[in-house]
Amino acid sequence: MGDSVGFHVVGAAIQEAVMDSSRTRIRRLPEKAVTDRATLHAVLDAALVAHVAVVDEGQPYALPMACARSGEQLLLHGSTGSRLMRTLDGGAPLCATVTVLDGMVVARSAFESSMNYRSAMVLGTARRLEGPEALDGLRALTDHLIPGRWQTLRPPTRKELAATLVLAVPLDEWSVKISDGPPDDDPADLDAPVWAGVVPLTMTPGPPLDAPDLRHEVSPATVVAALAAHAQRSAPSRPGWA
Repeated sequence: MGDSVGFHVVGAAIQEAVMDSSRTRIRRLPEKAVTDRATLHAVLDAALVAHVAVVDEGQPYALPMACARSGEQLLLHGSTGSRLMRTLDGGAPLCATVTVLDGMVVARSAFESSMNYRSAMVLGTARRLEGPEALDGLRALTDHLIPGRWQTLRPPTRKELAATLVLAVPLDEWSVKISDGPPDDDPADLDAPVWAGVVPLTMTPGPPLDAPDLRHEVSPATVVAALAAHAQRSAPSRPGWA
């Protein structure tokens, strides 16, 4: 992202963090790079899944993981028996990416057809959260995925906490790339008798399905409403060209 300057919070202080241009500079379509930290936060807050890549014994692996942002860190969690989690907990460098797909760009040629999206990449190493910090991390993850759910559930048991690793990746080195434009067709194709434009895509909750062993007559309305509100908050604003 060039030699841009971002900010990260340490305690109550705000410190400057110069991004490592050799690793996070966007080289392909650099005009789509966004360098302000507020946009990074917004992209991470809109995402539910991060793809986390790490190299273990010379073999690269990339796996999808639930994620959430808490302040200036990206939270991940998984089983203590997970090879990926153990590798990350051991200090292996990682690359985490999130992508929010906002639309299909339907052009007058296959070559110019594309997607509109918001994406972020975070580089770093993970730190294990323990004790109250780990519990706060689990709360943040739960309420990001299903807003308001934590307060309706029983506390995690000691056994559950012992079986779960909660990791935090500092938002110190990152890049953000956003594509939100209309088709960019070759002028020679403009007279083609086909439709061109953008078809927006959004994630919306569908009809809930009761668990087969549900024992109480309880409504899923609050869960569905919370998910719908999250989807609405995460939706992109209408582009200025539309």
